Parts: sequence; C-alpha cells; structure tokens
Amino acid sequence: MDEQTPGPGAGLPREVHKPWGSELWWACTERYAAKILSIRAGQKLSVQYHREKDETSYLFSGRLLIEQGSSVESMRSSEMIAGGVWRNQPGVVHSLLALEDSLVFEVSTPQLEDVIRLQDRYGRADLDARGCSGT
Repeated sequence: MDEQTPGPGAGLPREVHKPWGSELWWACTERYAAKILSIRAGQKLSVQYHREKDETSYLFSGRLLIEQGSSVESMRSSEMIAGGVWRNQPGVVHSLLALEDSLVFEVSTPQLEDVIRLQDRYGRADLDARGCSGT
C-alpha cells in the first residue's frame, strides 16, 4: 500500500460526539476496532446488545456502574473502578452509567454499526452508528 492509498486506518483518529460524551476511534480494520469512550458523570449509555460485535473494555479512569444480562429484566449491576476489565459478547444486554467522569478503552470486532438499542434516555433510534468506513 503506497502513501496515497487509504488503508484501514484512513480518517483516524476520529472523534464521534455522543449525548453522554464522546468516542475517539483510533483503530478500525477489517479484523478489529479500538475506541476511547469519554463518559461524563451522571450520563448513561443506551441499554443495548450486539448481534455480532464482541467487545472488551478497560476502565482507565473514573468509576462506572456496569449492567449486563441476557435480557433487560435479568440485568445485574456492578460497580467498576479504574483498572477493571469486562467483556460484552454478542447477545449480552448491557449499559454503562458513569458515577464519575470516566475514560474507557474498548477493543472489539469491527462491526461498529451493530447496535440494537432497547432503551435510550436520549431518544436515539437503532443503528445510528457509522461503521469503520464512515458510511
């Protein structure tokens, strides 16, 4: 690949603004993706799951309440402090609530558009994310 041919990292890093904070996409290839989530204290990500996307996260700073389960009704909450790690496999219903301003490092398979929202305090529709290509 020469210097003028855009590769899998073309257009990166890219900041994606969210109602709860922002995501900094810094890697996106045909095999994996990596983001840094900046979540403001008191903000909550949607209750969601993924059909294909498999993600693992590391809480770099802050404090979060993590909710996970096989359904909305079965979700269990646990508090996570900096240094904690968790995984959301396909089908796991999950959400995050920032108890403090938090930075989360997330690595995943590249299906960034694979978001099925079940509940969202910001009124967003399903599948509003853009994939690695930006489309």
